Amino acid sequence: MKYVYENNKMKSKMILCDCLQEEVALLRDKSLYKIIWVEEGSIELIINHERFIFKGGEVVSLSYLHHVDVGKIEGVYGALMFNSRFYHIIDHDDEVLCNGLLFNGSLNIVCFQIPSEEDAFKLRRLKDVFAEEISMRDSMQDEMLRLILKRAIILCCRMARTKLGVRPQNCARFEIMRRFFTLVDEYFREKKQVQEYADMLNKSVQTLASVLAYYKQPSPIKIIHNRIIAEAERLLYYTSKSSKEIALSLGFEDHSAFSRFFKSMTGQSATEFRNQARHAGKAIA
Repeated sequence: MKYVYENNKMKSKMILCDCLQEEVALLRDKSLYKIIWVEEGSIELIINHERFIFKGGEVVSLSYLHHVDVGKIEGVYGALMFNSRFYHIIDHDDEVLCNGLLFNGSLNIVCFQIPSEEDAFKLRRLKDVFAEEISMRDSMQDEMLRLILKRAIILCCRMARTKLGVRPQNCARFEIMRRFFTLVDEYFREKKQVQEYADMLNKSVQTLASVLAYYKQPSPIKIIHNRIIAEAERLLYYTSKSSKEIALSLGFEDHSAFSRFFKSMTGQSATEFRNQARHAGKAIA
């Protein structure tokens, strides 16, 4: 099954399929956000050159920054994909509240369990509605499909919030955390101090640390450093840029500062990481 909607004039697209393993072009499309849910059995995904097994009832959400390949398929799954031209999650953040929750640029994969059969039914129903709507060719199709996508994102956000233990009484704290992740994604190249983010949030460093601890997240500085490392590893693995070029693109004053930072975070030099990761990649292929 594969349904594709494209607006060539706007260069927007939305895709629903259950055969990603056969769709190399979609896997290599670096513009697509992905929501993948496993209906039964299990599937293996290689995300940023690491293997993950996802089982029935699990949902994984990936940003356009995540590099994905499909390994062993021993079940049934669905993949809902879209680009920013179809639905720009930053511009519509007040509608779905997913940026920094479902989608971020870190190496931590966002995965959660579908809480109930009712929620699983809702996802299956959205798949059916999409299949019905894709055959309609009129001026309202674009907006109808966008509404279906918004509903799917909101449903997934609710499930992810349930996993984190978000309740009406602690929503304000949750929003601080979500906004922090969003700001780190946007500014990690130029802002590397916790105080800078605390100032943008109008909170103290202590308050920010307390909020993250409440939701069992790493410390603020660890999150900032993890985001920098995530980008560094992607650039080392998937591009031919030199470590000096990468250091510059990540906002380090000089190459030696980047080298020290990378080794302190990973235990390897940038060259060692690139060689080891690409050797492992060949083994996976």
